[in-house]
Amino acid sequence: MISIRDLRYHLLTIDSLSIGRGITSIIGANGSGKTSLLKICAGISLPEAGTVLVEGKEPRRTEIGWVNEFPDRNFLFFRAGDEIASPLRFQHADPIEISRRTEEIWKKTGISGPPSRSVRELSGGEKVLVALAAAVITRPRVLILDECDSHLDARTHANVDRMLRDANIPVILKSTQDMENAALCDEVIFLENGRVKECGKPEMVFENLKNTPLYPLSWRLSA
Repeated sequence: MISIRDLRYHLLTIDSLSIGRGITSIIGANGSGKTSLLKICAGISLPEAGTVLVEGKEPRRTEIGWVNEFPDRNFLFFRAGDEIASPLRFQHADPIEISRRTEEIWKKTGISGPPSRSVRELSGGEKVLVALAAAVITRPRVLILDECDSHLDARTHANVDRMLRDANIPVILKSTQDMENAALCDEVIFLENGRVKECGKPEMVFENLKNTPLYPLSWRLSA
């Protein structure tokens, strides 16, 4: 569980918020604070005030996987397999175990060809799958994804969803502009101007928002 109390960070003003097990989507207009909240929960950014605890510990003391919207900007290695294996190598894991888990998760991505493929040869969707594989290979307690579904085709989107469900990670937190995808999650958090306006089961959140004048028409789910 992620517990947030009296958080202040740039636009964000969150007095109290608990994010439980399962998959939670954060939705909101551009500039509403989605990425800032994700970075705080991941330990990438530190709050100006307040506390954020992941299972009772600071985010930076917890194993957290992170995938951003354009993961290729953060790739460190030339070959896709090396990129996926890198978190385990940084942990000085056993080389045989590294090879076994890299091969196993490569197959789950559904990307054609061997793990020796250059990351430069991969499509945008395949790069997301590589970044996701690298994020989950250490079996983190929390996985955070920042709109990484923005540029995915239907097939890759399905692969990502399957990998998330199969990863057996206690808490998955992601931002998205895809309301149909958000509606399939366990919980939804709606941010507006840095504040939590709605939080709960998808059907409840969307029901409460559907007649809100400020809620973009393009986000409304059809009945």
